[in-house]
Amino acid sequence: MQPAMDIYWYGQACFKLKGKNATVVIDPYDPDFTGLKLPRDLQADTVLTTHEHKDHNFISAVTALQGSAPMVFSKPGEYEVLGVVITGINSFHDRSEGSEKGLNTIFHLLFDGLDIVHLGDLGQARLTEEQVAAIGQTDIVFIPVGGIYTINAKEASDIVSQLEPKIIIPIHYKLEGLKFELEGIEGFLKEMGTEGVIPQPKLSITKDRLPEKPQVVVLNKS
Repeated sequence: MQPAMDIYWYGQACFKLKGKNATVVIDPYDPDFTGLKLPRDLQADTVLTTHEHKDHNFISAVTALQGSAPMVFSKPGEYEVLGVVITGINSFHDRSEGSEKGLNTIFHLLFDGLDIVHLGDLGQARLTEEQVAAIGQTDIVFIPVGGIYTINAKEASDIVSQLEPKIIIPIHYKLEGLKFELEGIEGFLKEMGTEGVIPQPKLSITKDRLPEKPQVVVLNKS
């Protein structure tokens, strides 16, 4: 039986994916900048950063599980580390092709048989056909829903329809202690018809345990 992958959320867009042979951290943030706390012992083989804002690129918060430093990727391209196949896809942090907030890299990971997509600080109201094709199969999507700096609840719902994931994990929304204003998660849950969803401390998942119908999973900040 395939061991489960454990997925932890640390607030904003920061995740740790702990698989059979590899651990990946995505978008670690500067605690002083965000007002949120990261674990002191955050370790990984690989760090992905979707763009160069302080709440997404604090690489020094992550130490290596093996070797002198974790591998770091932040740009579009194709990479592979310890059996994890990573594809970075170019996108925009705003609705005007990056002229306001710059570029954002969407990451697709094929990791322990799961197709995992992290949308970073996506600001486009919709993905292009080319982006959808480049992203490809999506089992689990991490999608911003807090508006203001990214897509809002309605736009996030529309992008979920474009990607057709099995599990939808909302990110980048208002949390206690966060130093800047975002919209709460309530609007997105209403858009998805899942207001009663119960937050979980982590998600433990394998390919064969994916739900048949799309499911919103809300994670508590670890």
